[in-house]
Amino acid sequence: MSDLTVFAWTFPVAVPFWALMIFLPGWRGTRRILAPPWVPLLPLVWYFVLAIPHFGELWHAMQRPDLGVLQGFLSTSYGAALVWAHLIAFDLFIARWIFFEARTHRIPWWVLSPLLLLTIFLSPFGLVAFLAVRGARIRSAA
Repeated sequence: MSDLTVFAWTFPVAVPFWALMIFLPGWRGTRRILAPPWVPLLPLVWYFVLAIPHFGELWHAMQRPDLGVLQGFLSTSYGAALVWAHLIAFDLFIARWIFFEARTHRIPWWVLSPLLLLTIFLSPFGLVAFLAVRGARIRSAA
């Protein structure tokens, strides 16, 4: 399978889950669909499609992190597609956690949805923003 195909299909695998969390956060089906812990693993299928045949290069880049080696790995189409799949999977993992934490702490959908949108594009910012909102919510409930 080509690197471009893997890159092109990684995000679409995650989109239905993102759409449910952002647009239908209160729907009971959203909770049911997102409940299984394997949901974030779906984009990792594409990760393994590339990681297995390029395991030697991946291992070399990761065993002793060196900026030059990592830069070289990421400059390849398979390296960039592999990291893209990694990012999509872990962003979905973080978003799923945010979704369930927001429900636990009764954070309203109109606050949650923009935070999830931020998480899609810039997950570290989305996570930090959610943690701030969550912390404020916990303090206000105490």
